[in-house]
Amino acid sequence: MIGLLGPNGSGKSTILRMIAGYLRPTAGQVRVAGFDVVDQGFEARARVGYVPEDVPLYTAMRTREFLSFMGRLRGVSRTDLGPSVDSVVERLSLQSVYSTMIGKLSRGFRQRVAIAQALLGRPALLLLDEPTNGLDPRQIIELRETIRRLAGEVAIVVSSHVLAEVERVADRAAILLDGRLLDVLPMSRVPPGGLEQAFLQLTGDGEGAAPLGRRPA
Repeated sequence: MIGLLGPNGSGKSTILRMIAGYLRPTAGQVRVAGFDVVDQGFEARARVGYVPEDVPLYTAMRTREFLSFMGRLRGVSRTDLGPSVDSVVERLSLQSVYSTMIGKLSRGFRQRVAIAQALLGRPALLLLDEPTNGLDPRQIIELRETIRRLAGEVAIVVSSHVLAEVERVADRAAILLDGRLLDVLPMSRVPPGGLEQAFLQLTGDGEGAAPLGRRPA
């Protein structure tokens, strides 16, 4: 799992939209499982599950109805639809709200439903844009554990401006600033003081900050 870290406006959401095929790159290429997101968009999108920061959920639908609807949109066959929905319900621990109207769910459960629909069709890559925004502390802890568990099943790219969350779940952290990739840090390379200090060193924010590997003059 890789975490995209950066202040607001650094390009985190833009990168995820390009990978998901919702935004055309102005330069360079984006490939998913070897497929170009522009020239082979259908094949690339079929391998991506995407959860934007503000997920459009149909609040007048029940959880099971919404997941079945999204499964059909993602091209899951009629034969596989039932087992696929059952699988994501179990993986996201949605059994207790399976028949509940989405409009009556807590924000934490809505976020789980959003992730569940993104996993329909068995994507190779799951994109999560600021998944803990608006959640209370207990919901954050529960979602964090869910993301950790899913990381054993699917490649995940998660964006956040909360350094501690990325530090807790990611194997690597990509530091962004003003649309530029400054560095990709394996957690094993994070210096004493944690990811916060590494971020300050790379971005030059904070008193005495300097790029990694260099000391202030």
